[in-house]
Amino acid sequence: MRFRGTRLRKSRVLAAASALAVTGVLVSATQVVAQATTTAKDRGPKPTIVLVHGAWADASSWNAVISRLQHDGYTVAAPPNPLRGVGYDAQTLKNYLATIQGPVVLVGHSYGGMVITNAAVGNPNVKALVYDNAYIPAKGETVFQINAAKPGSCVTADPSTFLNLVQYPGSPQGDYDAYLKVAPNGTYQGFADCFANGVPSAQARLLAAGQRPFAVSAGSEPSGTPAWQTIPSWAVVGTADHVIPAAEQSAMAVRAGAHITKVDAGHLSLITRPGVVTDVILDAARAAVRS
Repeated sequence: MRFRGTRLRKSRVLAAASALAVTGVLVSATQVVAQATTTAKDRGPKPTIVLVHGAWADASSWNAVISRLQHDGYTVAAPPNPLRGVGYDAQTLKNYLATIQGPVVLVGHSYGGMVITNAAVGNPNVKALVYDNAYIPAKGETVFQINAAKPGSCVTADPSTFLNLVQYPGSPQGDYDAYLKVAPNGTYQGFADCFANGVPSAQARLLAAGQRPFAVSAGSEPSGTPAWQTIPSWAVVGTADHVIPAAEQSAMAVRAGAHITKVDAGHLSLITRPGVVTDVILDAARAAVRS
Protein backbone atom coordinates (compact mmCIF):
# COMPACT_ATOMS: atom_id res chain seq x y z
CA MET A 1 0.00 0.00 0.00
CA ARG A 2 2.82 2.35 0.81
CA PHE A 3 4.28 1.63 -2.63
CA ARG A 4 0.98 2.51 -4.33
CA GLY A 5 0.70 5.71 -2.25
CA THR A 6 4.18 6.73 -3.18
CA ARG A 7 3.38 6.14 -6.86
CA LEU A 8 0.20 8.19 -6.49
CA ARG A 9 2.04 11.08 -4.87
CA LYS A 10 4.69 10.99 -7.60
CA SER A 11 2.00 11.02 -10.26
CA ARG A 12 0.35 14.05 -8.69
CA VAL A 13 3.68 15.86 -8.43
CA LEU A 14 4.47 15.10 -12.07
CA ALA A 15 1.01 16.24 -13.15
CA ALA A 16 1.38 19.46 -11.22
CA ALA A 17 4.84 20.05 -12.67
CA SER A 18 3.53 19.43 -16.18
CA ALA A 19 0.68 21.85 -15.63
CA LEU A 20 3.07 24.52 -14.40
CA ALA A 21 5.35 23.92 -17.37
CA VAL A 22 2.47 24.22 -19.84
CA THR A 23 1.26 27.35 -18.07
CA GLY A 24 4.75 28.79 -18.29
CA VAL A 25 4.91 28.08 -22.02
CA LEU A 26 1.52 29.66 -22.55
CA VAL A 27 2.52 32.72 -20.55
CA SER A 28 5.78 33.03 -22.52
CA ALA A 29 3.94 32.62 -25.82
CA THR A 30 1.39 35.23 -24.78
CA GLN A 31 4.16 37.63 -23.81
CA VAL A 32 5.95 37.09 -27.14
CA VAL A 33 2.75 37.70 -29.12
CA ALA A 34 1.96 40.78 -27.06
CA GLN A 35 5.49 42.10 -27.49
CA ALA A 36 5.42 41.48 -31.25
CA THR A 37 2.05 43.20 -31.54
CA THR A 38 3.30 46.18 -29.55
CA THR A 39 6.48 46.37 -31.64
CA ALA A 40 4.51 46.20 -34.90
CA LYS A 41 2.18 48.88 -33.59
CA ASP A 42 5.14 51.06 -32.61
CA ARG A 43 6.69 50.65 -36.05
CA GLY A 44 3.68 52.12 -37.81
CA PRO A 45 2.80 51.81 -41.50
CA LYS A 46 5.39 51.24 -44.20
CA PRO A 47 6.22 54.49 -45.98
CA THR A 48 5.33 55.12 -49.59
CA ILE A 49 8.50 55.33 -51.65
CA VAL A 50 8.53 58.00 -54.35
CA LEU A 51 11.26 57.75 -56.99
CA VAL A 52 12.25 60.77 -59.11
CA HIS A 53 14.29 60.33 -62.29
CA GLY A 54 16.79 62.80 -63.66
CA ALA A 55 17.64 64.31 -67.03
CA TRP A 56 17.87 62.16 -70.18
CA ALA A 57 15.86 59.42 -68.46
CA ASP A 58 12.28 58.56 -67.54
CA ALA A 59 10.54 56.61 -64.79
CA SER A 60 11.39 53.27 -66.42
CA SER A 61 15.00 53.76 -65.34
CA TRP A 62 13.78 52.79 -61.86
CA ASN A 63 12.18 49.49 -62.96
CA ALA A 64 14.75 47.15 -61.41
CA VAL A 65 14.54 49.05 -58.11
CA ILE A 66 10.74 49.23 -58.19
CA SER A 67 10.36 45.46 -58.62
CA ARG A 68 12.58 44.82 -55.60
CA LEU A 69 10.75 47.30 -53.40
CA GLN A 70 7.36 45.95 -54.41
CA HIS A 71 8.56 42.43 -53.66
CA ASP A 72 9.29 43.66 -50.12
CA GLY A 73 5.74 44.94 -49.79
CA TYR A 74 6.25 48.66 -50.34
CA THR A 75 3.93 50.99 -52.20
CA VAL A 76 6.08 52.66 -54.87
CA ALA A 77 5.43 55.59 -57.20
CA ALA A 78 7.69 56.99 -59.93
CA PRO A 79 5.94 60.10 -61.28
CA PRO A 80 7.37 61.83 -64.36
CA ASN A 81 9.80 64.67 -63.81
CA PRO A 82 9.02 67.48 -66.31
CA LEU A 83 12.70 68.57 -66.61
CA ARG A 84 11.65 72.17 -67.23
CA GLY A 85 13.39 73.90 -64.33
CA VAL A 86 14.14 73.49 -60.64
CA GLY A 87 11.21 75.57 -59.37
CA TYR A 88 8.68 74.19 -61.85
CA ASP A 89 9.74 70.58 -61.38
CA ALA A 90 9.84 70.88 -57.59
CA GLN A 91 6.34 72.38 -57.49
CA THR A 92 5.06 69.61 -59.75
CA LEU A 93 6.45 67.01 -57.35
CA LYS A 94 5.26 68.94 -54.29
CA ASN A 95 1.70 68.85 -55.67
CA TYR A 96 2.00 65.11 -56.26
CA LEU A 97 3.30 64.47 -52.74
CA ALA A 98 0.29 66.31 -51.32
CA THR A 99 -1.93 63.48 -52.60
CA ILE A 100 -0.09 60.83 -50.55
CA GLN A 101 -1.21 60.04 -47.01
CA GLY A 102 1.24 58.78 -44.42
CA PRO A 103 5.05 58.73 -44.35
CA VAL A 104 7.09 59.11 -47.53
CA VAL A 105 10.66 58.25 -48.48
CA LEU A 106 11.68 60.53 -51.35
CA VAL A 107 14.41 59.33 -53.72
CA GLY A 108 16.12 61.29 -56.48
CA HIS A 109 18.59 60.26 -59.16
CA SER A 110 20.95 62.81 -60.73
CA TYR A 111 18.99 66.05 -61.42
CA GLY A 112 16.16 64.44 -59.45
CA GLY A 113 18.25 65.30 -56.39
CA MET A 114 17.77 69.00 -57.13
CA VAL A 115 14.02 68.42 -57.37
CA ILE A 116 13.54 66.43 -54.16
CA THR A 117 15.73 68.86 -52.21
CA ASN A 118 13.24 71.62 -53.00
CA ALA A 119 9.97 69.66 -53.16
CA ALA A 120 10.25 68.15 -49.66
CA VAL A 121 10.56 71.48 -47.87
CA GLY A 122 7.63 72.02 -45.50
CA ASN A 123 6.11 68.55 -46.03
CA PRO A 124 5.99 66.76 -42.64
CA ASN A 125 5.20 63.41 -44.31
CA VAL A 126 8.62 63.20 -45.97
CA LYS A 127 10.66 61.29 -43.42
CA ALA A 128 13.80 60.51 -45.43
CA LEU A 129 15.64 61.67 -48.55
CA VAL A 130 17.75 59.31 -50.65
CA TYR A 131 20.19 60.65 -53.25
CA ASP A 132 21.35 58.20 -55.93
CA ASN A 133 24.30 59.55 -57.94
CA ALA A 134 22.54 62.85 -57.39
CA TYR A 135 22.96 66.55 -56.88
CA ILE A 136 22.55 67.50 -53.21
CA PRO A 137 22.51 71.29 -53.54
CA ALA A 138 22.88 73.98 -50.93
CA LYS A 139 20.80 77.13 -51.23
CA GLY A 140 21.73 79.11 -54.32
CA GLU A 141 23.70 76.36 -56.05
CA THR A 142 23.00 75.33 -59.64
CA VAL A 143 23.57 72.16 -61.65
CA PHE A 144 26.20 73.87 -63.79
CA GLN A 145 27.98 75.22 -60.72
CA ILE A 146 28.10 71.79 -59.07
CA ASN A 147 29.32 70.12 -62.27
CA ALA A 148 32.29 72.50 -62.38
CA ALA A 149 33.09 72.36 -58.64
CA LYS A 150 35.55 69.49 -59.05
CA PRO A 151 37.33 68.18 -62.16
CA GLY A 152 36.12 65.15 -64.05
CA SER A 153 32.57 65.90 -65.23
CA CYS A 154 31.92 65.07 -68.88
CA VAL A 155 29.12 67.65 -69.07
CA THR A 156 31.40 70.65 -68.65
CA ALA A 157 32.86 70.27 -72.16
CA ASP A 158 31.80 72.26 -75.23
CA PRO A 159 28.04 71.52 -75.50
CA SER A 160 28.30 71.04 -79.26
CA THR A 161 30.46 67.98 -78.67
CA PHE A 162 27.88 66.00 -76.72
CA LEU A 163 24.47 67.73 -76.99
CA ASN A 164 21.80 68.20 -79.64
CA LEU A 165 19.97 71.46 -78.89
CA VAL A 166 16.35 71.66 -80.05
CA GLN A 167 13.98 74.61 -79.70
CA TYR A 168 10.76 73.82 -77.88
CA PRO A 169 7.42 75.67 -78.24
CA GLY A 170 7.26 78.80 -76.13
CA SER A 171 10.89 78.57 -75.07
CA PRO A 172 12.55 81.78 -73.85
CA GLN A 173 15.13 83.18 -76.22
CA GLY A 174 18.33 81.20 -75.95
CA ASP A 175 16.78 78.23 -74.20
CA TYR A 176 16.65 74.77 -75.74
CA ASP A 177 15.80 71.17 -75.03
CA ALA A 178 19.12 69.35 -74.67
CA TYR A 179 19.47 65.75 -75.89
CA LEU A 180 22.63 63.71 -75.45
CA LYS A 181 24.13 62.86 -78.82
CA VAL A 182 24.15 59.27 -80.01
CA ALA A 183 26.26 58.00 -82.89
CA PRO A 184 24.75 55.46 -85.33
CA ASN A 185 26.47 52.63 -83.44
CA GLY A 186 25.26 53.99 -80.10
CA THR A 187 28.77 54.54 -78.73
CA TYR A 188 29.07 58.32 -79.02
CA GLN A 189 30.58 60.06 -76.02
CA GLY A 190 27.43 62.04 -75.23
CA PHE A 191 25.27 59.13 -74.13
CA ALA A 192 27.18 55.87 -73.84
CA ASP A 193 30.52 57.10 -72.51
CA CYS A 194 29.35 60.06 -70.47
CA PHE A 195 25.91 59.18 -69.15
CA ALA A 196 25.64 55.39 -69.43
CA ASN A 197 29.15 54.12 -68.81
CA GLY A 198 28.99 50.62 -67.38
CA VAL A 199 25.62 49.87 -68.99
CA PRO A 200 25.66 47.04 -71.58
CA SER A 201 25.74 48.56 -75.08
CA ALA A 202 22.42 47.07 -76.21
CA GLN A 203 20.66 48.45 -73.14
CA ALA A 204 22.41 51.81 -73.54
CA ARG A 205 21.03 52.09 -77.08
CA LEU A 206 17.50 51.49 -75.77
CA LEU A 207 17.94 54.14 -73.09
CA ALA A 208 19.33 56.61 -75.62
CA ALA A 209 16.39 56.09 -77.96
CA GLY A 210 13.91 56.95 -75.19
CA GLN A 211 15.81 59.75 -73.47
CA ARG A 212 13.82 62.76 -72.29
CA PRO A 213 15.36 66.20 -72.89
CA PHE A 214 16.47 68.61 -70.21
CA ALA A 215 15.81 72.35 -70.59
CA VAL A 216 19.21 74.06 -70.70
CA SER A 217 17.91 76.90 -68.49
CA ALA A 218 17.25 74.39 -65.69
CA GLY A 219 20.99 73.97 -65.32
CA SER A 220 21.49 77.60 -64.28
CA GLU A 221 18.46 77.91 -61.96
CA PRO A 222 19.51 78.24 -58.31
CA SER A 223 18.21 75.82 -55.72
CA GLY A 224 16.20 77.02 -52.74
CA THR A 225 16.41 76.21 -49.04
CA PRO A 226 17.44 72.53 -48.87
CA ALA A 227 15.15 69.98 -47.26
CA TRP A 228 18.17 67.97 -46.10
CA GLN A 229 18.74 70.56 -43.39
CA THR A 230 15.77 69.14 -41.48
CA ILE A 231 15.16 65.67 -43.03
CA PRO A 232 17.59 62.73 -42.61
CA SER A 233 19.33 61.77 -45.82
CA TRP A 234 21.14 58.85 -47.46
CA ALA A 235 23.45 58.94 -50.49
CA VAL A 236 24.63 56.36 -53.01
CA VAL A 237 27.90 57.55 -54.54
CA GLY A 238 28.96 55.97 -57.83
CA THR A 239 32.75 55.88 -57.82
CA ALA A 240 32.92 55.65 -61.64
CA ASP A 241 30.40 58.43 -62.33
CA HIS A 242 31.37 60.57 -65.34
CA VAL A 243 28.56 63.12 -64.92
CA ILE A 244 28.88 64.09 -61.25
CA PRO A 245 32.41 63.20 -60.10
CA ALA A 246 32.48 60.91 -57.08
CA ALA A 247 34.52 63.48 -55.14
CA GLU A 248 31.78 66.06 -55.62
CA GLN A 249 29.03 63.60 -54.72
CA SER A 250 30.87 62.71 -51.53
CA ALA A 251 31.47 66.35 -50.62
CA MET A 252 27.78 67.19 -51.03
CA ALA A 253 26.74 64.09 -49.06
CA VAL A 254 29.08 64.91 -46.18
CA ARG A 255 27.81 68.48 -46.10
CA ALA A 256 24.23 67.20 -45.88
CA GLY A 257 25.12 64.77 -43.10
CA ALA A 258 23.96 61.87 -45.25
CA HIS A 259 24.57 58.17 -44.62
CA ILE A 260 26.96 57.37 -47.48
CA THR A 261 27.24 54.14 -49.48
CA LYS A 262 29.89 53.97 -52.19
CA VAL A 263 29.36 51.62 -55.12
CA ASP A 264 31.54 50.70 -58.09
CA ALA A 265 29.20 52.10 -60.74
CA GLY A 266 28.81 54.85 -63.28
CA HIS A 267 26.08 57.47 -63.29
CA LEU A 268 23.29 54.90 -63.73
CA SER A 269 23.77 52.84 -60.58
CA LEU A 270 19.99 52.47 -60.36
CA ILE A 271 20.27 50.33 -63.52
CA THR A 272 23.64 48.64 -63.10
CA ARG A 273 23.55 48.11 -59.31
CA PRO A 274 19.84 48.11 -58.40
CA GLY A 275 20.36 45.78 -55.43
CA VAL A 276 22.69 48.22 -53.70
CA VAL A 277 20.41 51.18 -54.43
CA THR A 278 17.40 49.25 -53.14
CA ASP A 279 19.20 48.29 -49.92
CA VAL A 280 19.98 51.94 -49.20
CA ILE A 281 16.34 52.91 -49.82
CA LEU A 282 15.23 50.13 -47.46
CA ASP A 283 17.61 51.43 -44.79
CA ALA A 284 16.00 54.85 -45.13
CA ALA A 285 12.51 53.32 -45.06
CA ARG A 286 13.23 51.40 -41.85
CA ALA A 287 14.62 54.55 -40.24
CA ALA A 288 11.53 56.47 -41.36
CA VAL A 289 9.28 53.99 -39.57
CA ARG A 290 11.26 54.41 -36.35
CA SER A 291 11.18 58.21 -36.49
